[in-house]
Amino acid sequence: MSKQQVADEFSDRELVARETVYQGRIWDVLHDTVQLSPSSRIERDYISHPGAVCVLVLDEQDRVLMINQYRHPVAMRLWELPAGLLDVAGEPPLEAAKRELWEEADRTADQWSVLTDIFLSPGSSSEAIRIYLARGVHLVPEDQRHTRTDEEAEMVTAWVPLDDAVAQILAGKIHNPAAAVGLLAAQAARAVNYETLRDAREPFDVHPGLRGQ
Repeated sequence: MSKQQVADEFSDRELVARETVYQGRIWDVLHDTVQLSPSSRIERDYISHPGAVCVLVLDEQDRVLMINQYRHPVAMRLWELPAGLLDVAGEPPLEAAKRELWEEADRTADQWSVLTDIFLSPGSSSEAIRIYLARGVHLVPEDQRHTRTDEEAEMVTAWVPLDDAVAQILAGKIHNPAAAVGLLAAQAARAVNYETLRDAREPFDVHPGLRGQ
């Protein structure tokens, strides 16, 4: 029996109509009418999201740089990876990741690879996240650091052994989905000496707003 290869694939359907039912500060809610097949038409409401990038920083001791911040919708302080929205017009995803690492963790990195790409909630949101692996990290001089405000002003950082962080996922102690996926992907990539990682500048084609760019 041949081994089955599983891979998500694009599936274009006819967009019959689209309406913006809510326009928000960061994302909107759309109402789409879609011709699913010649005999089937569906209507769906979903969040139109700009997408995001996330950075898993790994040092020479296999420690991951994690940040802790308050998340109001769940009323918890969560351990996460540096991350942020793709909300700067024309900014490539890799440059956005470098900016977020500087803004949230006061660091730069010499080596960048694509760790994985994910959809956070594809049944209700178009949000796509690219998770990068960054190595060869440097601390930014104090006079060149970003001034954090609001919830970000309370951020704290910690270096956590990769295996310990993965154990905390399985123990139900780390809940941020991008952090969980990134940490598990890093552990899997480490097992094959990071040989399967993609080039950091590979197009982010699964992102609905960046396809073909």
